Amino acid sequence: MKKGFLMWASVICFSVGLLWLGIGSVQAASDETIKIGSTEPLSGTFKDIGERYLEGVQYAAKVINESGGLLGKKVEVIPIDSEMKPDVATRKATNLILKDGVKFFCGGSGSSVGAAMAQLAEKENVIMFSYGMAAASMTGEKCSKNFFRACGNTDQHSFALAQWVAKKGYKRVAMIAQDYSFGKEATEAFKKKLSALNPSVNYVAEIYHPTATKDYAPYVSQLISAKPDVVFTPNWGNDLTLLLKQGRPMGLKARFAVYYVNDDVMIKALGNDSFIIGDVGVEVYMLSIPSKKNQEFIDKFYKEKGYYPSWLRGKSYTATMFWAEAVKKAGTTDVNTVIKAWEGLSYDGPAGVWTMRECDHQAQVPFWAAEIVIKNKFYKHAYIGVATMIPAKDVSVPCNETGCKMNK
Repeated sequence: MKKGFLMWASVICFSVGLLWLGIGSVQAASDETIKIGSTEPLSGTFKDIGERYLEGVQYAAKVINESGGLLGKKVEVIPIDSEMKPDVATRKATNLILKDGVKFFCGGSGSSVGAAMAQLAEKENVIMFSYGMAAASMTGEKCSKNFFRACGNTDQHSFALAQWVAKKGYKRVAMIAQDYSFGKEATEAFKKKLSALNPSVNYVAEIYHPTATKDYAPYVSQLISAKPDVVFTPNWGNDLTLLLKQGRPMGLKARFAVYYVNDDVMIKALGNDSFIIGDVGVEVYMLSIPSKKNQEFIDKFYKEKGYYPSWLRGKSYTATMFWAEAVKKAGTTDVNTVIKAWEGLSYDGPAGVWTMRECDHQAQVPFWAAEIVIKNKFYKHAYIGVATMIPAKDVSVPCNETGCKMNK
């Protein structure tokens, strides 16, 4: 009896030892790397958008690792296919938090996904940052100490486009957007700013459509009937491509003021440069930003990849490098310390100086405006001309007007 007891006790002790050895091995592996989960649609209609965003994050990690790492550790990017579904994104992220101890997440596609990830981040005390989820509410009434927006939001973006429309003196303005929080907030912000700049403006159409729409004929017909001078749209991805590709042949001749017109993939997919020549866009990153740091970034990327870090890649790269600066300043991966370190921090990168505002975790960033031209130094097809800067202060929303009441 005693001999049997001793044998079982030995087995139990050996098993416990193996368990602790396993835990120690996982911990050791975790200590050697800083993991960051990149939450993007890597399948479905917006797969191309997600893949380009992811590539920018991965390239930033490569640059960091080749420069000695972050706090002496390797940065590991973990792709997460959100499928553009909030529940899918948060389920997969939760699994990484609980099983792999991931403390940092990022994403650029889908403000609804971003809002859900921000809630998860606060619940689990991890950090979620975005380089493209732009709904102003995420740093407004839905703000969180665990969420940072390392790019512009709908208020800033729309304000920048409104300035261009007002400067051109357009009187008849139409708007068309995707029917979810991002599209609606972008449109409301545009109207608010443009009305303040030009009280005599006449809004001749305000149209919302489902994301991933295939047939734009009904919406284009409404726009044509409204006879606008200019059409504002925050559409992105395939929703922007099809709007232009179907709208122009139907006779929609008005110029477009577009959030994401500097998308080379979208322009090429149009198959006809005349569909987009003369349209204008504003963004936080453009290939044509005339700065030394941007040119150095482009040259290095092109030398390694053989193509340009256009649009999404540039945005996610810059935002990820901004995050890395916060971790460097913190000197640790402790979430609360990194949060404090990022607040008020400035990063001088390819797109100018970005500063993370403490009150709402909304980056204060300059925007860059450019018109689509035939001749450009990047592509054989039409693309953006030289970008001009719209200072951050000109598109900023005061803290007391955002609706953010952050619990710290």
